[in-house]
Amino acid sequence: MISRLVRLINRYVRPYWGLLAIVIVLQIIATAMTLYLPTLNARIIDEGVVTGDTGFIWRTGGIMLLLSAVQGGAQIGAVWAGANAAMQFGRDVRAAIFDKALSFSTKEMNKFGAPSLITRNTNDVQQVQMLVLMTCVMLISAPITMVGGVFMALREDIGLSWIILAAVIVLGAGIGVLVTKMGPLFQVMQKKVDTLNRVLREQITGIRVVRAFVREPHEAKRFDDANADLVDTATTVGRLMAFLFPFVTFVMNLSTVGVMWFGAQRIDTGDLQVGQLTAFIAYLMQILISVMMTTMLLMIAPRAAVSADRIMEVLDTESSVAPPEHPRPSPEARGVVEFDRVSFSYPGAEAPVLKDLTFKLTPGRTTAIIGSTGSGKTTLVNLIPRLFDATGGSVKIDGVDVREYNPDDLWARVGLVPQKPYLFTGTVASNLRYGKPDATEAEIWHALEVAQAADFVKEKDGQLESPISQGGTNVSGGQRQRLAIARALVKEPSVYVFDDSFSALDVATDARLRAALDPETADASVLVIAQRISTITGADEILVLEDGEIVGRGTHEQLVADNATYQEIVASQLSVEEAA
Repeated sequence: MISRLVRLINRYVRPYWGLLAIVIVLQIIATAMTLYLPTLNARIIDEGVVTGDTGFIWRTGGIMLLLSAVQGGAQIGAVWAGANAAMQFGRDVRAAIFDKALSFSTKEMNKFGAPSLITRNTNDVQQVQMLVLMTCVMLISAPITMVGGVFMALREDIGLSWIILAAVIVLGAGIGVLVTKMGPLFQVMQKKVDTLNRVLREQITGIRVVRAFVREPHEAKRFDDANADLVDTATTVGRLMAFLFPFVTFVMNLSTVGVMWFGAQRIDTGDLQVGQLTAFIAYLMQILISVMMTTMLLMIAPRAAVSADRIMEVLDTESSVAPPEHPRPSPEARGVVEFDRVSFSYPGAEAPVLKDLTFKLTPGRTTAIIGSTGSGKTTLVNLIPRLFDATGGSVKIDGVDVREYNPDDLWARVGLVPQKPYLFTGTVASNLRYGKPDATEAEIWHALEVAQAADFVKEKDGQLESPISQGGTNVSGGQRQRLAIARALVKEPSVYVFDDSFSALDVATDARLRAALDPETADASVLVIAQRISTITGADEILVLEDGEIVGRGTHEQLVADNATYQEIVASQLSVEEAA
């Protein structure tokens, strides 16, 4: 974990070495002033107060005020530069995680999970960012103060030096034990933060299901259990941290008493002056505070190391659908999609999901795929925009393997309406312009008309500027599907893929929408995944999928006549005579 923490900091702090150099210089100046002030204070006592030299007191006091001003200014400057470096470091790491997550295929997204990625991009980055900030503020000055403080204290009196050694050993050992115990707890705590986020996200997203099944008490208990687990771990950590400050205070007070006890005896014998004793106590406090600051940083370091390990796990993960090193030049967009002996297996699966699929989509034709749940329909759809890579055979668009395309060029050719359409926070217009930012209002309204969505949009306050909530939760399922279809139409791709995108529509709306789609997609290839027979009866070709294999192909009439699997599907929805 420590090696990953060092790698992360080194990689993303490197651009800000200039700011860090400023921090180091200013911290050295501030520390030098801090170390010299107790000596001047001792001289005021021994050479001014004792002798009654008022002029010396004023002159030395003025110097002390000047040095204090320099020390304060340098400290402020160091904190400003350190905070800037730390905040920019955090910004860059968050951007890197986000960019990496965007490159992930569905496989990597399923591996990490959305709640964990959110935690890593927020809470985990914050922990490492805090370590960088505290390093700039504390770690640079603390060693200088410790070394300088020991040197200056020995200048005042060597006879009391054993007290410094004893105090540092006791303080360092005690805090070291605490840090050792807290390291594993931080790792557990971050995982429990992940769990709490996952439970909360599931409950908020699925609130309608929770209420429909009257599961509020069960879900409340799930949340309480996850929350209690996190609280228990955090409380254990908090107790250990709470023990730190009384322990440090005890060591500091005991050391002060020791210095005054033994120092008084040395003053009595004439080996030490009062001013020197006060300076020695000040240096002792500076040394112990520096030890405390360093150990506090060491307390932050284990949690930051755990967080860095989780961050680097994301950054070091290569997408299974990485873009090609040398993308092929994009051919003219025609919309020809070819599946050539395509197979697909999930990692660790006993059997492939898709087996030896060969078919072709051509412009001006609609190809439909139907099959039972689990037959591999959605997996097949995901291969076209390369959300997965085929494990056997190849998927080609306009004669080029999708693995050889620049991802942006590939996605520009495909208009995908997923099985669960997702709308983003914004307005109707901003969602429909998602694939074509410069789309005009006329183009948007035309797409809404085709998608049978214009009527309900016109009824909304603000119409195109009416708000859409995250995920489209403020519109119905059918409205969400129609807006997603309109979004694909605005994009004007050469390949349309509708993954069961009409399931939430009533039969009449479905029929009107399909009739309106035909002229709009006349120059494009259309692939329709459907569960409802009425949606695909007019397709130019229907592929029947079962257990990942094509067990029938042809028109609706041909399949009704001679394909047993298709006949079963038809019979489950309507009689064969009605469908013929």
